[in-house]
Amino acid sequence: MSTTTTTDERAFVAPRPDELAGLLVQGAGQRPPRPSALSASLTFGWRAMLKIKHVPEQMFDVTAFPIMMVLMYTYLFGGALAGSVSAYIQFLLPGILVMSVVMITMYTGVAVNNDITKGVFDRFRTLPVWRPAPMVGYLLGDVVRYLIASAVMLSVGLLIGYRPEGGIGGVLGGVALLMVFSFAFSWIWTMFGLMLRSEKSVMGVSMMVIFPLTFLSNVFVDPRTMPGWLQAFVNNSPVTHLATSVRELMAGGWPGVDILWTLAWSALFVLVFGAVTMRLYNRR
Repeated sequence: MSTTTTTDERAFVAPRPDELAGLLVQGAGQRPPRPSALSASLTFGWRAMLKIKHVPEQMFDVTAFPIMMVLMYTYLFGGALAGSVSAYIQFLLPGILVMSVVMITMYTGVAVNNDITKGVFDRFRTLPVWRPAPMVGYLLGDVVRYLIASAVMLSVGLLIGYRPEGGIGGVLGGVALLMVFSFAFSWIWTMFGLMLRSEKSVMGVSMMVIFPLTFLSNVFVDPRTMPGWLQAFVNNSPVTHLATSVRELMAGGWPGVDILWTLAWSALFVLVFGAVTMRLYNRR
């Protein structure tokens, strides 16, 4: 039995060492450029958004939860505190908007901790990208969730009687300030996500911090009705400054002092907790 070959068949010839070295050097010269800090951060942010596609029930906290908060507090306390629902919603809605968005920032830490548990974080740390990009990406992805929650709550508020005298400009200004603060505030939870061992631990510690901070504020009532010792804390709370700023902007005012305080608190959160987060991230 004989074996036949065609002219199209060619024998494999191994490349010489000098040819192989030349190919490697040429390939190294055509290496793609390193992604910029913005590009890397947006890519990780897009990854955070894609997770919602595969686990859509994550949207519960930015859809059903805000609706429940608005309706429950408005109809429970409206008559007792302001005499009517229509009167109370004008005071409550900006405050409950602040409270709800600030509360859901804790899920950033849960997402970080979950990726650490699954081992994904080890892969992130080996990538040739800007070091804070994974952290910033988490926060940018969550900003979209905060915007959805804000849109849902404002829509419900308008349906039950809320009328912002500041118009669309005041509403957008208030929401923008809320997004800046929430982005900065989320660095606290990324720190906890890196420090603690489980999602339950992150949730438990987050609740212990966030509940006193949000409820001991001017979200529900005017601090002037509180005892003097409590007013001292409430009036200097970052949530109080934020709620006052958002409320006044949506009402058509310009609370310059409270806006400056809110921006100062935001900068402090980023400088302190952002630095601690990155230190933990680099050491992990």
